[in-house]
Amino acid sequence: MSGYLKILLSLSLLGLGGCERLGLADPVKEAAAREADARATGSACRHAGRGIEDCYALNPDAARAAVYAGWKEMNDYMRENNIAEIKPNASASSSAESSASGSEHGATSASASASASAK
Repeated sequence: MSGYLKILLSLSLLGLGGCERLGLADPVKEAAAREADARATGSACRHAGRGIEDCYALNPDAARAAVYAGWKEMNDYMRENNIAEIKPNASASSSAESSASGSEHGATSASASASASAK
């Protein structure tokens, strides 16, 4: 009976080893992937010449500590190797600012149009 139990236990352990194939997520791997993504985001922000605060604002879901670590690594690397910043073609920070100041702009344009129609 103990031989049967050992075989059953070993088969069940082998079956659990393939949980990834069943679509069950591994939380450790997911956490490592999220941290790696946040570090890559931080280093990309630094390479694009964005400040760390802008990087946080543009990526609110990323872990701040990992974003900062990536930003700092890239900053050190760029200083050591005398690498210049690359300016992004599409300014995501200006679109974030415009959406934040959209209500102010709307109020300003509404008052401007009202004064223009009064003349």
